[in-house]
Amino acid sequence: MADPIHTLPQEKLNHLQKKILFTLFFLALYRIGVHVPIPGVDTHALGEFFREQGANLFGMFNMFSGGALQNFSVFALGVMPYISASIISQLLTVVVPHLEMLSKEGEAGRRKITQYTRYGTVVLAIIQGFMIAKSLEGANFNGSPLVLHGGMAWKVMTVISLTAGTAFVMWLGEQITEKGVGNGMSLVIFAGIVAGLPGVITNTYTQYTSQQMDLFRILLISVVCIAIVAGVVFMEQGARQIPVQYAKRQVGRKIFGGQNSHLPIRVNTAGVIPAIFASQLLQAPLTVAAISPSGRVAEFINLAFAPGSWLYNLVYAALIIFFAFFYTTLVFKADDIAENLKKHGGFIPGIRPGARTAEFLQKVLSRLTLVGSLYLAAICIVPSIFTSKFNVQFYFGGTSLLIVVGVALETFRQIEAHRQSLRYDSYLKRSKIRPRRGVGV
Repeated sequence: MADPIHTLPQEKLNHLQKKILFTLFFLALYRIGVHVPIPGVDTHALGEFFREQGANLFGMFNMFSGGALQNFSVFALGVMPYISASIISQLLTVVVPHLEMLSKEGEAGRRKITQYTRYGTVVLAIIQGFMIAKSLEGANFNGSPLVLHGGMAWKVMTVISLTAGTAFVMWLGEQITEKGVGNGMSLVIFAGIVAGLPGVITNTYTQYTSQQMDLFRILLISVVCIAIVAGVVFMEQGARQIPVQYAKRQVGRKIFGGQNSHLPIRVNTAGVIPAIFASQLLQAPLTVAAISPSGRVAEFINLAFAPGSWLYNLVYAALIIFFAFFYTTLVFKADDIAENLKKHGGFIPGIRPGARTAEFLQKVLSRLTLVGSLYLAAICIVPSIFTSKFNVQFYFGGTSLLIVVGVALETFRQIEAHRQSLRYDSYLKRSKIRPRRGVGV
């Protein structure tokens, strides 16, 4: 018997191909915009400055933007203002009654919250754009200013350009989510990180040929990267299969139900969102250092929150664990699932339907989320601690690998789900249901 996916009409196969090509085209458009600089900045000196900042928050922010901040392009802020606005809107949803009511109104309420998030993104982009313009105007590298022709006019032009670039990137991400495959915002960050991989490999090879890095350190980096990828794949595929039984019920002369099923709960329900949110919030000390009038305050913040320091690791781990529990609570509603199971005659063996089922699901979810949050924190922090002991510059570290592998797995999972839906439709169309003889249609 032939595989149904190959017997589908050509237009159905073209639909999936168009979604993939649409996603690739918009990601390519984003990468083109990364190389469109804002006038008035010495991009060569700025590039040299960021090459020296590979181990601190400046380097991490530049890595997430795909080198856009290093080029000082119109996409320099990337999706970070949108992520910050999303964090604020989700936190306010729990606190503000109006937003909480909107979140329970279904698709219309979610669209309204999304609109508020867009407004917040523009406001944050204006604020961050002004802070970047102000800090760059007074910055020097090797005695030469980074901004060639400053002034209020240049600041206004920079803020407008950065805000417009952020709004365009936000639109790109939403279009990918709606018409392409995968989560658009995550794929934008994914593209930015992957774009820096060839440069990291070239830099490592240059250091090896110039005897700045020996073979042992290169092998150490490779082993750590492989271990992170294997750990992420293993944990992302892990899930708790909760057995569910459906009671038999009779409708007329027919009996429905009586089947067994499973309710899967992933170990890491939140995915890479906690790591992205935590990384974004860690940009706040960098902003404070940029606008601080005292050089001592900026020096203390840059030293204390340098990746690999104990304070940075502690705050980073705490933020990851917090957002893992917070985001999981938002996406997994134990009460709603228990109520739906009860309505459809489903129950967990040994657990009474209703409130007891919700308590059981919440207990299982809390335990799995604890394991998942600790795994996320370990993936993001342990490589930096481990490599710092061996004095290795690990630019493409645990956080970036977690995002790359996690987003890739989620995207392939969505593609496979789309293929399965096409295959299911093909089975339905191939099945010809004929009425019994003597019975009118």
